[in-house]
Amino acid sequence: MDIKLDDLTGSEVVALIGEHLQGMALHSPPESIHALNLDELKKPEITFWSAWEKEELLGCGALKELDRQHGEIKSMRTSSAHLRKGTAKRILEHIIAEAKQRGYQRLSLETGSMEAFEPAKRLYASFGFQYGKPFSDYTEDPHSVFMTKEL
Repeated sequence: MDIKLDDLTGSEVVALIGEHLQGMALHSPPESIHALNLDELKKPEITFWSAWEKEELLGCGALKELDRQHGEIKSMRTSSAHLRKGTAKRILEHIIAEAKQRGYQRLSLETGSMEAFEPAKRLYASFGFQYGKPFSDYTEDPHSVFMTKEL
């Protein structure tokens, strides 16, 4: 698996972000969707990676700098054709390593509270993320859970 910086212009990545946004809309009410669209993912405080096996897109993930010591995981998504193959684990390892290299003290994320998000929550918990309170600009929401990991 090759994880590389991505400029979000390739058709495969554009389609995967579209799939990600559709999935969020399917499982979350509109006011509780915090997934970023392509333009938002291109902001300077966000670094976006895609994971490939030869010419096939496996998944993606992003890291948003909240401040010099705190990062947020965004847009973690595995292609529906590659679920349960370890893609998300490898991308998460990559993001955590990058956060440590940047000197972040903490890494946080928001994900859904519904059953569809259970695999993601189990993955994050297996990496030591713990449930916590809203961070940054988030507020309490019954459709969201917040997780954080001290680095």
